[in-house]
Amino acid sequence: MKLVFIIGNAAVGKMTVGQELTKITDLRLFHNHMSIEPILEIFGDFNGNAIKRFREMIFEEFAKSNKYGLIFTYMWAFDCQDDWNYIEHIKSIFEPYNTEFYYVELVAPQSVRLERNGSENRMNNKPSKRNIELSNKRLIDDDSNYRIESYDGEIPFDNYIKIDNTNLSAEETAKMIKERFKL
Repeated sequence: MKLVFIIGNAAVGKMTVGQELTKITDLRLFHNHMSIEPILEIFGDFNGNAIKRFREMIFEEFAKSNKYGLIFTYMWAFDCQDDWNYIEHIKSIFEPYNTEFYYVELVAPQSVRLERNGSENRMNNKPSKRNIELSNKRLIDDDSNYRIESYDGEIPFDNYIKIDNTNLSAEETAKMIKERFKL
């Protein structure tokens, strides 16, 4: 089995690239808002414990399956040890199943991400982002409060690639990932 982490800042294109990667591989996509949006709908607000438990169940069941692999998108704050621990925890769920891990970090400047923040695909898949003013504010605040782009050499894992997708389509980016990791 393969587990592809697509990491990066808000509105960098993690979900959209993941969608394109599923079209050209046998990987399945579990973008982080697939666990966030239903919980927001049910509870009426953010319930981190429910989101975590929902994700755990998906990871555990998928790891036991005979599927080719999974893409998981995540906004990883590199300056927060809890996020490093969370990635290791997810890996620990898959490791007993001889999983190969891949890490794709997408980067683009804030101006590009603010423009992408209101894209039709994003609005269709992430209802909680439809208040563009609030979503833009969160994006800017996250940029101020967290470091969501790794330093050169900081990611110690094999099978890691950092892609500046500022001027790349999601299709081009997905093709680069597929070719690089032979997915």
